[in-house]
Amino acid sequence: MTILKLEDIHFAYPGQAPVLDGASLTLEPGQRLSIAGPNGAGKSTLFGIALGLQKPTSGSVIALGKDRRTEADFHEVRREIGLVFQDPDDQLFCPTVAEDIAFGPLNLGRNKDDALAIVDRVLSDLDLMHLRDRITHKLSGGEKRLVTLATVLAMEPRALLLDEPTNALDTQNEARLLEILQGLPQAILLVSHAPSFRQALAPGTLELRNGRLVAAGF
Repeated sequence: MTILKLEDIHFAYPGQAPVLDGASLTLEPGQRLSIAGPNGAGKSTLFGIALGLQKPTSGSVIALGKDRRTEADFHEVRREIGLVFQDPDDQLFCPTVAEDIAFGPLNLGRNKDDALAIVDRVLSDLDLMHLRDRITHKLSGGEKRLVTLATVLAMEPRALLLDEPTNALDTQNEARLLEILQGLPQAILLVSHAPSFRQALAPGTLELRNGRLVAAGF
């Protein structure tokens, strides 16, 4: 089953020229795909539309085999397609790392013991157990980025949408993040200004140009 299909998406902010003007893409299970384009081209807007956080002027969002239009339609989509925000501080809001990671599973109805087991499993898988009981707002930028990824993986999604995941990372943390992401089974849709990171993680690249997605280089 195709994970995500955006068909002829149009979108404009009030009083402004269209940001998206017929953008289309398809993401299949296990596929790694990058989106490139200048600031303001509409890359983050496209992610918002894919998850129902913004409503297109026209066009279709087909996720997990179903046409999604209403807010209720997107509840399942947000469970199955995880978004890693550009700024970790927009995503981390609990006092400790363990609480941040447990929040998603608890919100899905898992009991506390199950949620904490998921916390330990995800942190072990990412070799981040040393951060388990740390105070979230005292983490370094690189640590916050890795914990943000852990919070999304705790939901056991089928796909990841990554919005500038290397933003403000030093070379060491970027290499660590790449290593983790390369080892994941999920499909990945990546927005990144870093050509080397795109090439290493999701070499199939589309460019968002004049509101449309075109094959890179064309």
